[in-house]
Amino acid sequence: MKNLRREVLKLLGASLFAPGFALAQGASAPVKIAMIEGLSGGNANGGEAVFRNLVWAVERVNQRGAVKTAQGPRLLQLDRYDSKGQIEEALSALRSAIDDGAQFIVQGNSSAVAAALIEAINKHNEREPQRRVLFLNYSAVDPTLTNEKCSFWHFRFDAHADMRMAALMSVLKEDKALKSVYLLGQDYSFGQSVLREARRQLGAQRPDIRIVGDELHPLLRIKDFAPYAAKIKATGAQAVITGNFSNDLTLLVKAAKQAGFEGSFYTFYGNALGAPAAIGDAGVGKVIAVADWLPNVQSAQSEAFYRSFRRRYPRPADDYVHMRMQLMIEALAQAIEQAGSSDAVAVAKRLEHVVVRLQGQGGAMRAADHQFQQPLVVGVMERQGAPGVKFDVEGSGYGFRVVKTIAAAQAEMPASCRMDRPG
Repeated sequence: MKNLRREVLKLLGASLFAPGFALAQGASAPVKIAMIEGLSGGNANGGEAVFRNLVWAVERVNQRGAVKTAQGPRLLQLDRYDSKGQIEEALSALRSAIDDGAQFIVQGNSSAVAAALIEAINKHNEREPQRRVLFLNYSAVDPTLTNEKCSFWHFRFDAHADMRMAALMSVLKEDKALKSVYLLGQDYSFGQSVLREARRQLGAQRPDIRIVGDELHPLLRIKDFAPYAAKIKATGAQAVITGNFSNDLTLLVKAAKQAGFEGSFYTFYGNALGAPAAIGDAGVGKVIAVADWLPNVQSAQSEAFYRSFRRRYPRPADDYVHMRMQLMIEALAQAIEQAGSSDAVAVAKRLEHVVVRLQGQGGAMRAADHQFQQPLVVGVMERQGAPGVKFDVEGSGYGFRVVKTIAAAQAEMPASCRMDRPG
């Protein structure tokens, strides 16, 4: 389509000398995976970070001989489509991807886009059963996506916002000196759900903490957060709870630093994409982030995993590895092989029960709502070289020390999903 900037990556070159490639050369048509993501606009750096992770994951599968099916081995092919972070562009990209033969759609950097894709895929799969596709979600964490809006065709591999908030709260509630917080978020479904759950969990676990500010702002449109930082400081808040990401987080912490705010930030995404470098020494011991995995998880397997990613992407600016994206592609490859084909229904039925592990990390899909269950970790920003901080983030000199590990069973939450399954 004329209005859609489409870039295609065919991941064959990296497989040329891999074990099993001779077999893969005689493979059937590749299994096409379409990444629909904002690769331009306010969160372009987040989109590119996702792309690097998926490239690495797909390369790993292809290098070991592709996926085995009843028709023979099939390479995974990753194609990328720029949604510009907009719903209409994403829906246009979805139509193009399906027309190009994609059977698996991956997206995650916007819950609003994810909700639109789920609805569109539901309708497409009902209308065209011979061209059904599955949607694998790696980052869109609005809880409704696996609750009220759950779909047989959608699988989420990230912990949803309520699960992430509970992990953060397990650390926050232990800070007995904390008496006041400011809630700040992006004004769309995800940001709204973060603040809603923050209010609920604070009321349940720390009713003594006063909420001195509760505010939403336009998504990825604010260029100067100085007025917000001034309000935060004026309230006397001792901490900020935010789900902000990309420039909305980086600019916020920069403004807070310049305003002289000395409190803590409890964040979903404060561990990368420029935030640690932006806040600098002011964040040491004060920026807290929740994730499915962090580079300073203390195990030999975890360290080997991280070092192998850095060998693949040695530039400091490219240093943002997502374990869950690696597990997602491994789960897809496993499900295709178990199904013996890339048929959407057959693969979905295998994905519903998939259990996957990689370098000591792993998780399992919950069939009831298609919400992946995995451990979570909470880290606190420290200078590289401090105890527990072997690795920094993006060459900033700052990394995250793991202070809490939440087992998958502890992170799990009930679901209200009532899923319709194909007959």
